[in-house]
Order: sequence, then structure tokens, then C-alpha cells
Amino acid sequence: MLKLAPPVWTLIFILLCVALSWLLHWPAIPGLPLPALGLVLVGLAFIPPVLAFLLFRSEDTEINPVSPTNRKLVTRGPYRFTRNPMYLGLVTLALGIAIWIGAWPMFMAPVAVFATVNWVHIPFEEAKMRRQFGTAYDDYVGRVRRWL
Repeated sequence: MLKLAPPVWTLIFILLCVALSWLLHWPAIPGLPLPALGLVLVGLAFIPPVLAFLLFRSEDTEINPVSPTNRKLVTRGPYRFTRNPMYLGLVTLALGIAIWIGAWPMFMAPVAVFATVNWVHIPFEEAKMRRQFGTAYDDYVGRVRRWL
């Protein structure tokens, strides 16, 4: 699963859920869809990853989580609130789309995105960061939650 980047997995999960929703004739959850709320979440989903991307660029460090090393441990900006703002954005994006569409199969996408990044990608990245940055990373982990 590490061979495909989390944004690719997110797209795959969303498309699979769209296909399943279509096959099941878009079975709605009572009270949904809520297009306005869904669109707001989709828009908000881009803020943490874009801020993180710009911060990584300004700090002159790698964005690719599978790079052999990172030049710097980034702990400011959105990284003061979550250790994974880019992944938080992906989960929020998938949730926003699910709320926007309102079909219950669509809600499997944010769950699948969360599960994939939380139990596959993040442990790999955290182990790499711990090896590279040692105590500084452990201190950061003690201060900032994985998600929120």
C-alpha cells in the first residue's frame, strides 16, 4: 500500500464508493445530502495540506514522506495542531464529498482513507522520523496529537 501515495488511495476509494453508490441507485441516508455543508468541508479540506506544502517549501525540506531522509523536522504552522495536516485534509475531503452526495456507500471512503493512512502510512513515516530525529521527534509527538 505504500507504493501508492495517499492522495491516489483517496481517489481510488472515492471512485469505488461512487461506483457502489451508482450500482445501488444512490441509497440516501435520512437527512442527507447536505450539499452546502459538503462543499464547505471540501473547501476547508484544502487548507491544512496547502499550508503544510507551502511550509515545507519555505523550510526547504522534502514533502515526499517516503524520501530516505528529511532535512528538517517541521513543527510550526499546521503542525502545531496535528502531526498529519495533509492526511487530515484527505479525510476531510472524502467526508465532504460523502456529505455532499449523501449516499451511504460514500461514507466508506473517509473511513477507508483514515484506516489506510492511520495504520499503513503514518506508522511507516513515524518510524522513519523517530530514527532520523530521535528525541526531538519524541518530544514533538508528546506535544502534538496525531490527528487533532
